[in-house]
Amino acid sequence: MDTLNSNIQEYQRQLEKGQIQKAYKGLMTFMTGLAADLQNRYADYTVSALYPGYMDMTYFAFTPSALREQKLKIAVVYVHEKNAFEAWLAGSNRKVQADTIARLRGKLLGAYALSTVSPGVDSIIEATLAAQPDFDSPETLQQTLEGRVLAFIQDMEKLLGD
Repeated sequence: MDTLNSNIQEYQRQLEKGQIQKAYKGLMTFMTGLAADLQNRYADYTVSALYPGYMDMTYFAFTPSALREQKLKIAVVYVHEKNAFEAWLAGSNRKVQADTIARLRGKLLGAYALSTVSPGVDSIIEATLAAQPDFDSPETLQQTLEGRVLAFIQDMEKLLGD
């Protein structure tokens, strides 16, 4: 049976190897750099602080004013277990999330699908930006993520503008 003590002992064994710390530090450095670069390049967007998460997801919001005015945001999310980057259309709170899902229900969403309002689900729409990203080529990865998140934002603005 898993107990907190047995889980912590396993955690300690893994930490003694040193790879978790290196990977986590590298990931946080990459995410911080990506957020800073986007903030520098897109001054009219709001970039939030980095949320490091609980080794489940790490994200920051990167939101144009048109979506911010609707109390919506775009989250650039690294999902640890999947080793994937995703973009999420999200609300500033659960009511905004539910109202936006209801507003989009019945619309043609193209390649996108609406999330289901339920505990633990923070997105309205999700899209994969990069599966199995190559962190050994950070400049290329950053360019890929930037282009794909901008395309996602453009799609969300079109969906929400109708």
